[in-house]
Amino acid sequence: MKTIKLVFLLILTVQFSAIAQKKPNIILLFADDAGYADFGFQGSKDLKTPNLDKLAKSGVIFSQGYVTDAVCGPSRAGLLTGKYQQRFGYEEINVVGFMSENSGLKGEDMGLPLDQVTMADYLKQQGYKTALYGKWHQGDADRYHPMKRGFDEFYGFRGGDRSYFAYKDKLADNHKDKMMENGFGVFEEPNGYATDIFADKAIDFIERNKDNPFFIMLSFNAVHTPLESKQDDLDKFPNLTGNRKELAAMTLALDRACGNVFKKLKELGLDENTIIVFTNDNGGPSDKNASINTPLSGTKSNHLEGGIRVPFVMSWPKHIKNNSTYKYPISTFDLLPTFFAAAGGDTKELKDIDGVNLMPFIQGENKERPHQTLFWKKETRVAYRDGDLKLIRFPDRPAMLFDISKDIAEEHNLANKYPDIVKKMYKEIFAWELTLERPLWLLKREYEKYDIDRMDQYWHLKSE
Repeated sequence: MKTIKLVFLLILTVQFSAIAQKKPNIILLFADDAGYADFGFQGSKDLKTPNLDKLAKSGVIFSQGYVTDAVCGPSRAGLLTGKYQQRFGYEEINVVGFMSENSGLKGEDMGLPLDQVTMADYLKQQGYKTALYGKWHQGDADRYHPMKRGFDEFYGFRGGDRSYFAYKDKLADNHKDKMMENGFGVFEEPNGYATDIFADKAIDFIERNKDNPFFIMLSFNAVHTPLESKQDDLDKFPNLTGNRKELAAMTLALDRACGNVFKKLKELGLDENTIIVFTNDNGGPSDKNASINTPLSGTKSNHLEGGIRVPFVMSWPKHIKNNSTYKYPISTFDLLPTFFAAAGGDTKELKDIDGVNLMPFIQGENKERPHQTLFWKKETRVAYRDGDLKLIRFPDRPAMLFDISKDIAEEHNLANKYPDIVKKMYKEIFAWELTLERPLWLLKREYEKYDIDRMDQYWHLKSE
C-alpha cells in the first residue's frame, strides 16, 4: 500500500512539474531615462544596440507605447500596480531634499502605499519565483523594501540614482537610498560596473530557478545620470564626443547586459517559453544625458509625447508574431494583467486596475483599441488622449489640442479650430480628476517652472 501511495505521489509531482513548466518565465527589462530614438530598432544610427534590435525583430514593437508618468518614481508605481498611480496619491516624484516643507510625507516615508498590490505579489500567487535587480525608487524605508512587496530576491538600490561604480568613501546613513544592497539590509558596494552586475545577478537567478516559473524585473539605472561608463565601451565610439559619447557607451553596456541574459535563456533552453519585455520609465532628459526623442517633442518631466512615449518591445516565441508592430496606444500599466493572464491567472480577479491584458489585441483576436482614453497628470498639468486627439492643460498658457495621428511632434495646435472639442475634453479631464486621491507628498513649486522651461527648450510649436 505504501508503495502504491509513493508511486501516486510521484506521478502527481511529475504532472505538477509539467504543468508548472507550461507557465512562461517573465523578464521585464526596464531602462531609465533613455531617449525614444536611441536604439537601433527605433532608428538610431550612432548608438549600437544589436541585442535589443534582435529582440525587437523576434516580437512586437509598440509604436505607441506609453508610461503612466513623465518621471521615474510615479511611472514605476503605475507599472507595478497596473493602475493610475494618482488614484492612490503617488502623483509626484519622491526625491529627498526636493520636497516642499508642507509636503504630507517627506524623506524615507515617501513610498508605494502598503495597501497596493504589486505585479510581483500577483505572480507569486501564481507560483512564480520573483526577483528585482537594480533601481527601486518606491520608498527608502524598510517597510517599502522590494522583498516586502512581492519580490523574493533583491540586489540594487532603494532610491532614484547612484554611481555605477563603488563609492570610494562610506556613505552617510541618510544616503541609504544610494547604497547598494544585497537582499535586505546588507549594504555592500559593487565590485564592478552596476549595469553588468545587475545582469549577472539575473543570470544567476535564472540558473537557480530554471525548473520553476520565474519573474525578473531587471530595473537598470542606465542611462540615468551620473554619466559613467567603462573605457572599453567609450573607445567604441571614436566619432562621438561629450555627453553623447558617454550615453552611447552606457547604452552599449545596457544592450550587452540584456544580451547576456538572452544568451543564458537560450543556453538553458528557456528562450522559447519566456516573455521578455523591454521598455523605459519616461522620455529622455535631453538636456542632461544628450538623449534624443525625435520625432517627438519634449523630454522627461513634461506631457509632450517625448516625455511619455517610450521604446516598447515584447517577445514571446510562438505566441507573438515576430517582426511585427502594434499601432494602437498601450501603457506600462497593461503589463500587470498581461503577465498575470499569461501566468494562468484570471484577469477578472483583478478588480482594481486600469490596465488590460494585451495578448488578445497583439494576437488579433480583439481589433478594438485597448484604451480609448489615457491620462497623465502632475499638479495642474494634465494630458488627456481620447482616440487620436490629445489635449494638454498647462499651468502658464491656454490648453492645446493635437491630432497625434497626423502630428506626432505636436506642432500644430487645433484648439482654436475646435473649441467645442476642447471644452468637452476639459470637462472629461475634470471628471477623471475627481476620482483621484490628493498627492501624498509635494515637490517645491520651483520645479514646475523647471519642467515647463525644459519642455519649451525641446518643442518647436508652429504658429497658427
